[in-house]
Amino acid sequence: MAYIPLYCPSLTSYKRRLTNQINIGGLGLGSDFPIRVQSMTTVDTMDTQGSIDQCIRMIESGCEIVRITAPSVKEAQNLENIKKGLRLAGYSTPLVADIHFTPNAAELAARIVEKVRVNPGNYADKKRFEVIDYSDASYALELERIRERFLPLVKICKEYGTAMRIGTNHGSLSDRILSRYGDTPAGMVESALEFLKICEDENYFNVVISMKSSNPQVMVHAYRLLAKRLNDEQMKPYPLHLGVTEAGEGEDGRIKSSMGIGTLLEDGLGDTVRVSLTEDPEFESPVARKLIDRYLPNSSNFDLKPLESSNFEPFSYKKRKSIEVTNIGSQNVPRVIADFSDREKVEIEDMKSIGHFYLPLPDKWKMNDLGVDFIYSGKKPIAFMLPNGLKQILDYEVWKTLEDKIHNFPLISKAEFLTNVDLSESINFLNISTEALDESLLEKIKTDEKVTIILSSERPNAYPDFRKVLLEFANQGIKNPVIFKRQYDALSLEEIQLHASTDIGGAFLDGFGDGIMLSVKENPKEINSLAFGILQAARTRISKTEYISCPSCGRTLFDLQETTAMIRKRTDHLKGVKIGIMGCIVNGPGEMADADYGYVGIGKDKISLYRGQEVVKRSVASQNAVDELINLIKEDGNWNEPETIEE
Repeated sequence: MAYIPLYCPSLTSYKRRLTNQINIGGLGLGSDFPIRVQSMTTVDTMDTQGSIDQCIRMIESGCEIVRITAPSVKEAQNLENIKKGLRLAGYSTPLVADIHFTPNAAELAARIVEKVRVNPGNYADKKRFEVIDYSDASYALELERIRERFLPLVKICKEYGTAMRIGTNHGSLSDRILSRYGDTPAGMVESALEFLKICEDENYFNVVISMKSSNPQVMVHAYRLLAKRLNDEQMKPYPLHLGVTEAGEGEDGRIKSSMGIGTLLEDGLGDTVRVSLTEDPEFESPVARKLIDRYLPNSSNFDLKPLESSNFEPFSYKKRKSIEVTNIGSQNVPRVIADFSDREKVEIEDMKSIGHFYLPLPDKWKMNDLGVDFIYSGKKPIAFMLPNGLKQILDYEVWKTLEDKIHNFPLISKAEFLTNVDLSESINFLNISTEALDESLLEKIKTDEKVTIILSSERPNAYPDFRKVLLEFANQGIKNPVIFKRQYDALSLEEIQLHASTDIGGAFLDGFGDGIMLSVKENPKEINSLAFGILQAARTRISKTEYISCPSCGRTLFDLQETTAMIRKRTDHLKGVKIGIMGCIVNGPGEMADADYGYVGIGKDKISLYRGQEVVKRSVASQNAVDELINLIKEDGNWNEPETIEE
């Protein structure tokens, strides 16, 4: 009998989770319908024509549901003018009012637009970051207070046929939830279920749920746990809205979004997707569509044999136990291998793209934080001396002819491994695809503690393939290190970023993997950055500054894209420091829960600076705010001057 997971239809074949079907102004949402794409405006909601124009650009870029912020009653009222303008222009796309803190705005908006989004962390609670010791009786009184505050909106939505999203955010959990459940996926789920049960008591089921976080690991665990809880408590299987909040811009935003959203889509979870990028919103929908389109019906992509048993832990992170082979596996950080095997000749200049710089004047090598650990050169040994710490991998037939077998290691095939060829006494890399694994190979791997597996997959979607193999390794007691390899041909750089972040990033989120190897002929610098970016987003190897940056909306009080770029330019050398950049008080400090420092708009050209979730400087003029942020980092001893490498 095949193993049945607790939260999704299958771990080995793509099956959409069966859900309730909901109606958003005539647009169907749920498992009977395609996965929908949505995004959010960034123009001030009181700018009626600007909002209409931006909505149209979003819709024409593929957005099927448009969300607009309504921070107060006046913005909620103006949604009527925006909606009227869109309908007159011939656009019937459903509109969603985004509500924080203001139930009266929600109750008005629910009479106007097709859907409202409420955040249970701040709809009926004010966040003061207080720890409160609740008794069961006092907690029950709090739930009754919430019910009284929330019930009018539920009744209005039911009367007007308005849909609702109950949208939990990791960073804005209420003090009540944090006091009882902690800053956990379990707390996120409980926050949503409290509101959902009020809806069910009123026989109102036109609801979608989200569990957003800027940390893909937390986000994935929360959605999985939500699906399990709904099933365990025999509640209706509500549709899920997927998103990684505050994902950021450019490469980082795409990596985080793909890792979180793609991993859940692979599980069959998700009915609507919003990719949150610190870019103009019309650029979000095409990225979401590229993620979704990987899960169009394709039986050959998802025909893995089901698992008989599994020790998979889908609701919390636990790193796979592996043996240490030289500096790979066990407690070592995941290693990065650069693939230069397609080069006719590797030159010293080529090393810059993988983080190693030769300085002629002092005649020495320098390495930045994205310096790879190994370089695979295939059949052509590199002609110059590599920097200390960087090791070369060559095909076995070439390696065996070399005199230096200490700094060079062999890549061996299945046939070479099984025929007992003479191998390295320290480490050997076994190049194998998932489809080539068989019992004879697995039995030999078990007996060889010098073998590190470079595991590739020929399937378009490799994540479930990798996951299944690693779970089978666990069942058989195989603890050799595993490096995930993917080859991408005929894809754009953006498509490679999206695919690799799910194919490999999902496996790292699950605790699998001891390294990464991306085989791509073009853009070596960008591919190297992608490899390290995947490890950073999965929180398995920190190599650069992390930015938790909201995608902007009508509440934003400064140019978020320009400010993010300015902060990044001055701080991107601070390895391991996390900086939250939030457009308004709604998103900060709550939504930057993981950040070490925060830069939050509180008024026109006014910024508050945070250390963690504590405000330390208020009403700083925006022209001085970046300098003040850097001074704060310096005060804490977390600043170092950027090092210039003369190339």
